[in-house]
Amino acid sequence: MFSKQEEAILVSLAKEVRRIADNEINGEKRKFWYRHNSLKGERPAVFVHPDGSWGELLPDSALECSDWYARHIEWTLRQRIIRDRYIPDDVPIERTLHIEKVWHNSWWGVAPKVVPRESQGGSWHHVPIIEKPADWKMLKMPRVEYDDHSTKLRWEYMQNLLGNILDLDLVGNCYYNFHLAHWYCDFRGLENMYMDLILEPDMVHETIGFFAEGVIGMFRQMEEQGLVSLNNNDTFHYTGGIGYTDELPGEDFDPNHVKLKNVWGAAEAQEFDSVSPEMHEEFVLQYERKVLELFGLNGYGCCDNLGKKLHNVLKIKNLRRVAVCPWADIAEFAPVLGDKYLMTWKPQPAYLAHEKMDTEAVEKELNEGIKKANGCRLELILRDTHTVRNCPERFTEWVKIARNAIEQSWNNTK
Repeated sequence: MFSKQEEAILVSLAKEVRRIADNEINGEKRKFWYRHNSLKGERPAVFVHPDGSWGELLPDSALECSDWYARHIEWTLRQRIIRDRYIPDDVPIERTLHIEKVWHNSWWGVAPKVVPRESQGGSWHHVPIIEKPADWKMLKMPRVEYDDHSTKLRWEYMQNLLGNILDLDLVGNCYYNFHLAHWYCDFRGLENMYMDLILEPDMVHETIGFFAEGVIGMFRQMEEQGLVSLNNNDTFHYTGGIGYTDELPGEDFDPNHVKLKNVWGAAEAQEFDSVSPEMHEEFVLQYERKVLELFGLNGYGCCDNLGKKLHNVLKIKNLRRVAVCPWADIAEFAPVLGDKYLMTWKPQPAYLAHEKMDTEAVEKELNEGIKKANGCRLELILRDTHTVRNCPERFTEWVKIARNAIEQSWNNTK
């Protein structure tokens, strides 16, 4: 599959990752997440997700491999090395490397139309292709197809290459987040969606129902074809945090047939951020709950302020994580979530993007937020850091400030 030079690069990186992963601190971090995700953690978790800043920490130009899958593996390994160097948060560096099964997804049968960004890190937008209700008929239900032959070839090759260095794990799909409102806007447009809630409510119900039915069918196909893989490990959980928990896969787990009830799921409706709680429930949340019933544990929310929508969000079956976005008031969440759910707070990432990192603002925000959380099951998730001005040390500084804030403000709430 790869050239001899590419193989040598990956072997070298794998050995470095194993050296880092064998540090006992990673075992302690892993144990911490198991306690934290089971609502038994002794302090808030700290997790940095660089998002767009990975383009600065690890640009494409830094990759030495040419083959696309070799570059994927190289990126994954280099990411762990960089995380170890610059991000001393609670995320453990694992020696397990996921080798992905080969499979294809038709999704909705037609691609949204977009106007591409003009510059790296710039914005792009959709051009609506749905002009009238009948246009939705061009969409089709997703079809999943597993390629067993290609999977076996990839797995055998990677075992021979890296299997004596890292713990290889053959996986299908580990991510079970879905985006009903987002898909609607992909094809119809955000402004049109807001108008449709008033002028075309039946169309919205029918379309969101279609997406919900389609994503259930898609996940079921994955289940039937052996593509559902466990995510109770270092897999990133869409709402925030990572998946370590001994509550999954569950007592009746069959390792030869992983089911949807054995894994984490997640959903959000960011496009409904400014929509009323009543319309949020009517047009999207009731459909999301039906899909989320499939999973053993769930998270909800992202950059949508759920402060006034919690009474309906908490109806989600097996809910564990609830997102608190940067512009939400933690004081609205604390008395409702208490110690029964993980409060996934996402502090403001913009302070790291200034010409000079605004450490005073970071300190003030974290200390005030932690005090408002008042002993809830809190996790600090730094996300959407689309630039750190090519200064990865800013992540190091943010983690240091976060740990100091926990020490100063968290203990005072006990």
